[in-house]
Amino acid sequence: MHTNAADSEATSLSASSPTRSPRRPAYFVQSPSRDSHDGEKTATSFHSTPVLSPMGSPPHSHSSSSRFSKINGGSKRKLAHAGDRKFARIEEEGLLHDGDREDKGLPRRCYVLAFIVGFSLLFAFFSLILYAAAKPQKPKILVKSITFEQLKVQAGQDAGGIGTDMITMNATLRMMYRNTGTFFGVHVTSSPIDLSFSQITIGSGTIKKFYQSRKSQRTVIVNMIGDKTPLYGSGSTLVPPPPPAPIPPKSKKKKGPIVIVEPPAPPAPVPMRLNFTVRSHAYVLGKLVHPKFYKRIVCLINFEHKKLNKHIALTNNCTVTSV
Repeated sequence: MHTNAADSEATSLSASSPTRSPRRPAYFVQSPSRDSHDGEKTATSFHSTPVLSPMGSPPHSHSSSSRFSKINGGSKRKLAHAGDRKFARIEEEGLLHDGDREDKGLPRRCYVLAFIVGFSLLFAFFSLILYAAAKPQKPKILVKSITFEQLKVQAGQDAGGIGTDMITMNATLRMMYRNTGTFFGVHVTSSPIDLSFSQITIGSGTIKKFYQSRKSQRTVIVNMIGDKTPLYGSGSTLVPPPPPAPIPPKSKKKKGPIVIVEPPAPPAPVPMRLNFTVRSHAYVLGKLVHPKFYKRIVCLINFEHKKLNKHIALTNNCTVTSV
């Protein structure tokens, strides 16, 4: 009876154990079996060794699910590790690309500066060529003649009340101006045109500013005026000689030697000097290419009273020099 009771108790315990006893955790010992040699993938196999719980319950009901969960967890960790390495590689490549872009971006910033420097050098070279081509094309000036309409010497007083001879004159100067430039015009002015006698300026005038187009010429007329200029004793040669004395009529009653009255000798020519500078400015490329042509003109004039109101040729009596 005692034996049957023990068997029935064991049977009831075995029949009720799956439903009443709670799940016991199973413990496993994991050991890596193989590591890849390329450093990119790592395959890990797990050998599970079940360890009995202290209660001695068999882990057959939980072994398969625990193994699957552990393998699944190892795969997730492997994927997470691979994802981290892939992200690190992408981030490193991005940094490299950013560095390449920075290295390539440096010359682009210099494009504007290089363009400005290159354009400036090219423009300066072009301006130098224009200046070199324009400089030899100097204008030509030819002084033709001067005409004295009036030249009168009379007594007077200077500003200080000193009595002296005073001269008043009026003359017209003619010259020819030619622009030899093939691709530019010129703006022409002059310094005061001084007519001097014995180092005293007795008359002056100036050229009115004008523009002369390329490869053209014109006749320039300048009026020279002097009004009551003191001569301080040097005007005796400018005084016209007195007219010759009339020849007395022949007497029919008296016979004698015939007296021939010679006319007075003509006065010597009065030396005068004409001095001025003609300025020509060419604006080939604005004020950047601005060649200047200065011509200094000196003319020697021999004035005679008999040539009053007549043209006095100066073509061969003038010297034109470049300044």
